[in-house]
Amino acid sequence: MTDELDAPLGRKRRKRRPSGRGLELNQWPWGRIGLGAFVLAAAGIVAWIALVDDPTGGRPVAEAPITMTASPNAVAIEVGREIPAGEIDIPATGAGPSFITLDSEVTRIERNIAAIETHGALPQLVEETQHGPLPRIGADGLKPHEAYARPAITPETAGGRKLIAIVVTGLGLNATTTREAIDSLPGAVTLAFAPYGNGLLETAGAARGRGHEIMLELPLEPFDYPQNDPGPHTLLADQPARDNLEKLYWLLARMGGYTGVLNHMGARFTASAADFSPVMEELGIRGLAYLDDGTSNRSVAPQLARANNVPFARADAALDTNPARSAILEALDGLETRASERGWAIGTLSALPVSIRTLSEWSAGLDENAYLLVPLSALLTDRLAQAQ
Repeated sequence: MTDELDAPLGRKRRKRRPSGRGLELNQWPWGRIGLGAFVLAAAGIVAWIALVDDPTGGRPVAEAPITMTASPNAVAIEVGREIPAGEIDIPATGAGPSFITLDSEVTRIERNIAAIETHGALPQLVEETQHGPLPRIGADGLKPHEAYARPAITPETAGGRKLIAIVVTGLGLNATTTREAIDSLPGAVTLAFAPYGNGLLETAGAARGRGHEIMLELPLEPFDYPQNDPGPHTLLADQPARDNLEKLYWLLARMGGYTGVLNHMGARFTASAADFSPVMEELGIRGLAYLDDGTSNRSVAPQLARANNVPFARADAALDTNPARSAILEALDGLETRASERGWAIGTLSALPVSIRTLSEWSAGLDENAYLLVPLSALLTDRLAQAQ
């Protein structure tokens, strides 16, 4: 009673715990205990890393070398190196490309060289690019227009006979007519392929195998573009030179083994020296010839070809503007007359069945005592200059 009277008002005196009794479980300082355990665990990890020096913690690892430079291009290395005599057998011109490598080991390089062989180009005349294999001048100065030319009589060795070259254009788009042209026309007829055909590498290779000299067509902008569209990757006037060169590289990589290129359409493009000049310069750098189809009198191709040392020719006539047998024969007679007057003449013919059959018939009856059918390379400016 005395204790209650002595206590402050509103409070009750706490009852004292009996001596010898510990804290209840729910009264333990769990927060401090957890913090202490965490500190001890962290200290243990730091000590382990410092003493053991194994940051991977025993996990299985694998090491791989890392380099910031691209892996060397095996094809570029193989093509760019000097080829020892006897390692590669280069066939006679006109017999079609065939390469034999004598390396003893079968490597990736050999497989890539086989890919170039399929492309139809001599390995030493190929530059590997992001666009594909591009023609180039060999380290020894050999140019594609020389390497892939079909051997032929020149004006100086013709013995007074008149020389006629005919180029069949638009091949590769129709398999049937392309095969007919390859098989039925004389080997002296030059065959020009569009860059879009399916199986272009195979058909171009077949043409060379049959002895034909081959060329590649370049789609160039006409005045009525895009109503009259030559096709994808057409080189356009008033475009940055780099854009047109990128298109040119894509086109040049479609096949190999060709002596040069000719225009497909392109009256507007070939009339613009500013646009055409970088293209002609590139052809000169790569050792290619150029044929102007003769359809535009405004073409500056002759001047640009001369300035860039590009072997050049200009067609005298398109022989099947009227695609009928009688009209084509009449045009061929006119080509003979032109050759008689000047000593040589060049005609173009499209890859139409009637055109191919008529040309085959005409060539079989050509008087070889007066005229000779020759590949286009025999009538390029450099060959004509030698004859004068």
